[in-house]
Amino acid sequence: MTAPLTLAITGGTGFVGGALIRHALAAGHGVRALARRPQPAQDGLAWVEGDLADPRALASLCDDADAVIHVAGVVNAPDRAGFVAGNIEGTRAMLAAAGDGQRFVHVSSLAAREPALSIYGWSKAEAERLVEASATNWAIVRPPAIYGPGDLDQLDLFKLARKGLALLPPPGRLSLIAVDDLARLLLALAADRTAGMVYEADDGTAGLTSAGYARAIGTAVGQRVLPLHLPRGLLSLAATLDRRFRGASAKLTHDRVAYLCHPDWTIDPARRPPPALWTPAVPTPQGLADTVRWYRANALL
Repeated sequence: MTAPLTLAITGGTGFVGGALIRHALAAGHGVRALARRPQPAQDGLAWVEGDLADPRALASLCDDADAVIHVAGVVNAPDRAGFVAGNIEGTRAMLAAAGDGQRFVHVSSLAAREPALSIYGWSKAEAERLVEASATNWAIVRPPAIYGPGDLDQLDLFKLARKGLALLPPPGRLSLIAVDDLARLLLALAADRTAGMVYEADDGTAGLTSAGYARAIGTAVGQRVLPLHLPRGLLSLAATLDRRFRGASAKLTHDRVAYLCHPDWTIDPARRPPPALWTPAVPTPQGLADTVRWYRANALL
């Protein structure tokens, strides 16, 4: 069993960060977590008020921590500046706050493999370069599609599946990872001292087609689903309309359309973490069923 650590965590109020904190506390670790606003108190958890643009807060967060786990990032933004601020400058600030040789676990994305495809992917690739050039004892994780209880980003997919329909990008393949498995991997890397590794982790399968994923969601909600692949042009039109009606809060942007239409978002098996370090424990059917139960328990589905 890993000895208790003091962990500095960003993104703790989000989906992945929240799961990470739960697993860290359950494992007996002490946690400091960054938050813009006051948060409910928990035993073993110290909230540090501030954000990624606050050097004093980041110094307090990282001071004497056994490991820094940088989860915070921007997945969707209305313009390039939003991705630069959230993913590049935020990572730069965290690296400046971390000490030389301090363990630094950075949550990136498979999108970093395709920096020319989207601004999001470019910003994640630039953040990786900053981490790789740093004096920290670093490890990088590139998760594929993350799902699980607490996820609101994919809720619309489940709602549509209840009606027997799935609106999808052009055909492609993707890998998946349950948020609880990702949290366990991040904790394993925080305790590990192997430096300079870039990992791609999934649920241990060869991935799914997008239509196969839609059907798996249908099984989880108890409904047979008809997958409909939409052409890129129609998705681009939908992105234009989403921006017109929801402005900066639009979920479907042109940048995200470019990302969604890439045909292969499966992990590279050669980059899987070694089994001695971590193995996935949540198969896709179980993880999707758990997600549906959480949605229903919270009156979301």
